[in-house]
Amino acid sequence: MRPTEVLACHDCDLLQLGPAVSPGSTLRCRRCHAELRRGRSNGPEYALAFTLAAVVLLIISNVSPIVGLSVNGHVVRTTLAGSVRVLYIDGMWPLALLVGITTIVMPALQTLSMCWLLVPLRFGRVPPYAVEAFRLFRLARPWGMTEVLILGLLVALVKLAHIAKVVPETALWSFVVLMLLLAAASASFDPHELWARIARARARHAERPLKLRLSTPGGATLTAAGCGLVLCHECDLLVPARHEKGHVRDCPRCGSPLHSRKPLSLSRTWAYLLAAAVLYVPANVLPVMDTSSLFGAQKDTIMSGVVYLWVSGSWPLAALVFIASIVVPMLKIMGLAYLTISTQLGSRWLPEQRTRIYRVVELVGRWSMLDIYVITMLVALVQFQALATIKAGPAAIAFGAVVVLTLFAALSFDPRLMWDAAETDHVRARRS
Repeated sequence: MRPTEVLACHDCDLLQLGPAVSPGSTLRCRRCHAELRRGRSNGPEYALAFTLAAVVLLIISNVSPIVGLSVNGHVVRTTLAGSVRVLYIDGMWPLALLVGITTIVMPALQTLSMCWLLVPLRFGRVPPYAVEAFRLFRLARPWGMTEVLILGLLVALVKLAHIAKVVPETALWSFVVLMLLLAAASASFDPHELWARIARARARHAERPLKLRLSTPGGATLTAAGCGLVLCHECDLLVPARHEKGHVRDCPRCGSPLHSRKPLSLSRTWAYLLAAAVLYVPANVLPVMDTSSLFGAQKDTIMSGVVYLWVSGSWPLAALVFIASIVVPMLKIMGLAYLTISTQLGSRWLPEQRTRIYRVVELVGRWSMLDIYVITMLVALVQFQALATIKAGPAAIAFGAVVVLTLFAALSFDPRLMWDAAETDHVRARRS
């Protein structure tokens, strides 16, 4: 990276000069401390190696059984796709769609798009449809939840151990390794190096860095929007804004729509939050699982599942499920509501701390999918018609909707809006 490159922060829009980043170090925003750049050593080569290994394990993980359940010599095994199929047959197609997308489709799209980009570059060629592949990678990465699936399998195994003998199968171990490989591939994948290599492969010069004055005599800092610039959130290219009927042109590098601020950010955030808050009640009140056995029928809510784990001695897992399935969704709704209200009111109070709240909310939201994956495994495996069966209850769909809606709410909220009021104050103070 050039020492004189001008960078704009994704979270506060501050313009600042970016020095060269050595491997293993991280460059952070000097105002809100968001990560701007991370130094990687041989990033594309490592990313390609991890990705190719992940492709192999992805195939093994999806065609092999995950776990088996043995009762009186009768063994029930299931694959991940088989678990999704059982949910669909039971009439829980929204839940089946959610699980299939987050555990099968998105990890596959993430891995294949990385292969599509990195393999040609390894041989000095420009990947065909590089723009579309890169945007597909950015779309799939937040929704691939392999690491949450692993924890869900762990909780399911603890519950199943009280029903019958649990037999770990090949896909269980391959999923664990796949989780590590996907994390390593994403950490090694550097979009800035990717675009630089594409530019070199095309025998073209990379985008010329912008040279700006980043401070004023009055001490006020400059933002990208204040300088008539727009930061692309897909490829991090900083380009001059060209306003045409309320919007700017598409990114010249990756083709993504450019906006100085996310369109209708607060309105869309409120819409998702209100819908999630409404569904949060039935998600916790209605039964999430229906169990039928020789001893009768039982309907379990999320909280009764936590109590079951606690009473059975698995208190760490009970605490994990309680936090991920009850506390996190509630705190996420409350946290985003607080950020949205304070932003709408033009609050200038502690923008840095509020930005940190937003990052935490964005980070932990995906872990609420834990209970959905637990239900998926239990429904798929406990299918002993004469002895016991488990079916997903109506709360499972409501809870899955809460998780998805809060994820969309976090994606819709623009943290740069929190800094706009403070920036306006700086301008007024400088003028006065």
